[in-house]
Amino acid sequence: MRRPRTPSSLTEEGVREAYAAHGAELYRFALRGLGDGGLAQDAVQETFLRAWRARERYDPSVAALRTWLFGIARNVVIDLHRVREARPWLRDLSDHEGLERHAPATDGWDALLHGWLVEEALGRLGEAHRQALTETHLAGRPYGEVAAELGIPESTLRSRVFYGLKALRVAMEEMGVER
Repeated sequence: MRRPRTPSSLTEEGVREAYAAHGAELYRFALRGLGDGGLAQDAVQETFLRAWRARERYDPSVAALRTWLFGIARNVVIDLHRVREARPWLRDLSDHEGLERHAPATDGWDALLHGWLVEEALGRLGEAHRQALTETHLAGRPYGEVAAELGIPESTLRSRVFYGLKALRVAMEEMGVER
């Protein structure tokens, strides 16, 4: 006899309640593991996304929801560490001060060419990623202000910026831009 494995706690409303109950602890856990607030927010978001997708496999008789979520979070943190180690340029992308500090001096033509390349690469991104990058990186507006204007949580905006930067890097590489 097969019994239903999806507990009522993993409905859409249940995920919201789980986030309210465990989200802050998961964030602190991810922050300790990753040492980056933005990446820790991404880890928590990814944890709940994976939990939602795997809700059919959750069995409350085996582990408490909190234990299950922390197991997923642990895997997410490990995955993010691996990605950072495999692609060190991702770390550079999130280091805004380092980017500005190490930016090469440019003359007018270089600045014009650079601007055109960035505009062309931004055109290859999805609307949400392009808007997130344009408002935060190019316009220099605070995340909280942009998130409020867009009507989304700040963590969602940070995820869009993170994945937008990754997509921008890929677009630039496809265009033959090395640096």
